[in-house]
Amino acid sequence: MNHPDFYRLTFTHPGSGTGVVTDEVVVEKTDALGPGGNPVYCDPTGILRAEISPTGEVRMLASGAYQSPLSPSAEPIP
Repeated sequence: MNHPDFYRLTFTHPGSGTGVVTDEVVVEKTDALGPGGNPVYCDPTGILRAEISPTGEVRMLASGAYQSPLSPSAEPIP
């Protein structure tokens, strides 16, 4: 199966007041596979790690203790 080399992950969370904050991070495919057998993608720092299925389902993977990562939306980058 062909998997994109890069994805843009978009995280949306409440901001101060009534606003919403959106953060975007580009992740690159690694040689690792996640628990579901799909490729693991990582940001340049190695802190954000996500398993992304061919249908765009994202499973965030903790890279350290005390993390509880939010689920972002994923968009392939051609």
